[in-house]
Amino acid sequence: MTTIALPDGFRPESMTIGPGPFAYFGSLADGSIYRADLITGEGRTIHPGPGTASAGVKIDRRGRLFIAGGFAGDAHVIHAASGATLGSYPLAGLVNDFALTPTAAWATDSVLPVLWKLPLGGNGELPEPEQVSRLELSGDITYLPEGFNANGICQTPDGTALLVNQSNTGGLFHVDTTTGRATSVDLGGEDLMDCDGMVLDGDLLYVAMGVRNEVVLLRLNHEGTVGKVLRRVSDPRFDIPSSLALHDDLLYVINGRFTTEATPETSYTSVAIPRPRP
Repeated sequence: MTTIALPDGFRPESMTIGPGPFAYFGSLADGSIYRADLITGEGRTIHPGPGTASAGVKIDRRGRLFIAGGFAGDAHVIHAASGATLGSYPLAGLVNDFALTPTAAWATDSVLPVLWKLPLGGNGELPEPEQVSRLELSGDITYLPEGFNANGICQTPDGTALLVNQSNTGGLFHVDTTTGRATSVDLGGEDLMDCDGMVLDGDLLYVAMGVRNEVVLLRLNHEGTVGKVLRRVSDPRFDIPSSLALHDDLLYVINGRFTTEATPETSYTSVAIPRPRP
């Protein structure tokens, strides 16, 4: 399916795909999680949510969904098959999106200049709440009082650091996970203003561009310190892309519809386009 219908009034913000042909969507309305079959388009709510927002969602190889709690300042982990809650973590700020590494789950905060670290055990065990830590960001990134600061997050191509984008400045940063130092990625004069979710495939970075109604494709060097914008792709079905995910030869995009009044009757979709290539 190239168009996935989500429940009316759902207010999706983020999505993740896998394992299998299933996509998972988080609701800003009540935090519920909706799972859709990418082949048939059919879906159902697998987790009712805590009544507060679910922002960024990421699934790991163990079938666990890591959910950023937005303005609630928390995070949750649920079982993707059953919807059962596996862990809850009180944090602070505006917890926006997750990136998963072999040793930790990292979350951006859009109002506090930190990354939240949920360390994972040697066998992937989830941490206790008291084991969660905050990594103070320093260096080139400067948080502004207005708008969303750090937003999308993923690993660098070499897996040694993180990439974080900043919606209200259009910056992309290479973040050292030991020191928290953020160094501006050289984009050759380009900017990513209004950027949102990101997904990395090898050395190719796909970025959802919000009110620009486009997806930007960049090629990064191995370390993730230099990036070149290769393409800016749009589609008539885009309506404020807020997140994206890859599946086979398709790129799925969430239509956040943030400029449309959110009512219980407002319709929402995720649409797929052929995976943009260099």
